[in-house]
Amino acid sequence: MSDLKFVSTRGAAPSVSLSEAIARGLAPDGGLYVPTRLPAADPGGIAGASSLPVVARTALAGFFAGDRLLPALGEIADAALDLPAPTTAIEACPDPLFALELYHGPTAAFKDFGARFLAESLQRLDSPAPQPLTILVATSGDTGGAVAAAFHRRPWARVVILYPAGLVSPRQEQQLCCWGDNVSSLRIAGTFDDCQRLVKEAFSDPALGRKHRFSSANSINIGRLLPQMVYYAASSLDVERRTGAKASYIIPAGNLGNSFAAVWARALGFPIARIVLAHNVNRTVPDYLKSGIWQPRPSIATLASAMDVGNPSNMERIRALFPTLTEIREQLSADSVDDATIRIRIGEDFMRFGREWCPHTATAAEVYSRLPAADRQAHPWVVVATAHPAKFNEIVEPIIGKPVTVPDSLDRLLRLPQHAVDLPPTLEAVAAALE
Repeated sequence: MSDLKFVSTRGAAPSVSLSEAIARGLAPDGGLYVPTRLPAADPGGIAGASSLPVVARTALAGFFAGDRLLPALGEIADAALDLPAPTTAIEACPDPLFALELYHGPTAAFKDFGARFLAESLQRLDSPAPQPLTILVATSGDTGGAVAAAFHRRPWARVVILYPAGLVSPRQEQQLCCWGDNVSSLRIAGTFDDCQRLVKEAFSDPALGRKHRFSSANSINIGRLLPQMVYYAASSLDVERRTGAKASYIIPAGNLGNSFAAVWARALGFPIARIVLAHNVNRTVPDYLKSGIWQPRPSIATLASAMDVGNPSNMERIRALFPTLTEIREQLSADSVDDATIRIRIGEDFMRFGREWCPHTATAAEVYSRLPAADRQAHPWVVVATAHPAKFNEIVEPIIGKPVTVPDSLDRLLRLPQHAVDLPPTLEAVAAALE
């Protein structure tokens, strides 16, 4: 297995090892790290595996080739990915429909998998230093809570969360602000795009870089993306065992990290057919696939707040892997869903299937419902359930007419006091808060 190097999507930074790419988060030229080639994997060799740590050893080994983290891959996977991620059949649906449930972790959202893997990786990379590693994270709802949970009370790190004031659900905000200790929460008077811009500006500011040891825990960090491939690999093998066919996935999409993880899993040979992106009314990606014009825009606040992204960072990785629009269109399709339709879909699927969806999962369920009947019947489809509906009780409960049971892990966090600092959307304000 030959060594693998990682380069920037923008091509103006030197190649680095996986460890360096994880530690840096963002390349010096502002690009995102991608491998110089896609490594080989052997899906057939783990066709009977169901444990995420076992699947991770095969699916990720090529990415770790030649890196100093390779000997620790197994223990990183064991510590980070020991979480349920079942692909459950929607029994009341006459067609082969499944849900990939990614909300059984500590903060009840799919971000737990990537955040925990990143924390375990960085812990094995970090050497004693006079100052802690500062993890800067912009969040539209779920990332910040997952990163805080993963890094909380790790003495070698501090976490600084930037989130948009008034644009996350009350329970999401509680998860962002309840930690204390080595976690600080900055409530920014702006949108998620402002938060993401501020993180990127901080990374590229030479004066701040001399003062702080920065790393990122957003999906711009390849250490977040790699473990997200694992649950797609495991789920696709599971569905193929149960149905004899490749599964297609409909993925709630915002910054495109989770979606790109599925693209990579398929490119490695795991049995995934189509990948469909389900967006809210932030239509940058659906419009691009339709018109061929990449036109980032200010984000719009929606019920599916974690997907309120007007300039998705991981499109750089998609375009690096598929350089032409024709190739991208062959690999991905996308649709968008407005708030009124999200509400309708939550209610209809609760009545039809007895399933409780969060607003993000409901976008994927709605896009599934729009597929031609022949497509829905022809082969298995998987709706990716990215967050527990209890995180959005103020939206879901009035629609379904009953309380949503709160997972124990979430209930514990809801009882803790909140701490947050209000800031304008300027680098100067963030720099002062970092002192």
